[in-house]
Amino acid sequence: MQLIDGKAIAATIKKEIAEEVEKIIAQGGKQPHLAAILVGHDGGSETYVANKVRACEECGFKSTLIRYEEDITEEQLLAKVEELNNDSDIDGFIVQLPLPRHIDEQKITEAIDYRKDVDGFHPVNAGRLAIGLPCFLSATPNGIMELLRRYNIDTKGKKCVVLGRSNIVGKPMASLMMQKQTPGDATVTVCHSHTQNIAEECRNADIIIAALGQPHFVKADMVKEGAVIIDVGTTRVPDATRKQGFRLCGDVDFENVAPKCSYITPVPGGVGPMTIVSLMKNTLLAATHKIY
Repeated sequence: MQLIDGKAIAATIKKEIAEEVEKIIAQGGKQPHLAAILVGHDGGSETYVANKVRACEECGFKSTLIRYEEDITEEQLLAKVEELNNDSDIDGFIVQLPLPRHIDEQKITEAIDYRKDVDGFHPVNAGRLAIGLPCFLSATPNGIMELLRRYNIDTKGKKCVVLGRSNIVGKPMASLMMQKQTPGDATVTVCHSHTQNIAEECRNADIIIAALGQPHFVKADMVKEGAVIIDVGTTRVPDATRKQGFRLCGDVDFENVAPKCSYITPVPGGVGPMTIVSLMKNTLLAATHKIY
């Protein structure tokens, strides 16, 4: 069993991006600039945005964090999105989800200029992904593809089961694994809450990508010998022994599943760091106008 070290790969990619940014600036180019809008004080969102700001510094980007209280109106937020769309100094920006209930997340997502949509959530980017055109890829699936690539994990013709059908992970992940590319060229099955015989589907899989948000859902008896396991789950589980009062728990019963695997990602330290670095890659693409 080999552990897939997302933290180490992310550090390598951030170094590669920083070197590219140095070249751009040395040639008289503009420093890439990523902005983030954070509404409210959700703990997970606070941590995620703080990590993005830190990653920007490591990559040599300029970063701007725009904060609002939860009582901001939808109209005010839409006005800010339009302002960022028209700001030539901002190469890409994200509106951190989740948003308060009185704000329509889809309306906000669609208001973002798809050429600055470095989260890859806009319908234009989602549609371009579906038919294999250049686009900003959703950060988590993109990060997973990078892990598969850098570990030289063979996906061609392999049976891949994606657990979960969210617009952020499950659907784009399935699309990427189906594409005529490397990694890719897999035979993909998407399982969800209404799938019958999920355990049987998983047992037939060469690669399982678990993105359900259900701690320890994937058990050892659901995994065949030599399978590749990518665990996207990051559920906060109460833990009085930890300083912060919780621990992150993946969708996979790591302790019992890991011995059966050829490769497996840990939680934390697997997919998580790659999500952040994928956002940095998208921002670099936006800054160099590679997506238009």
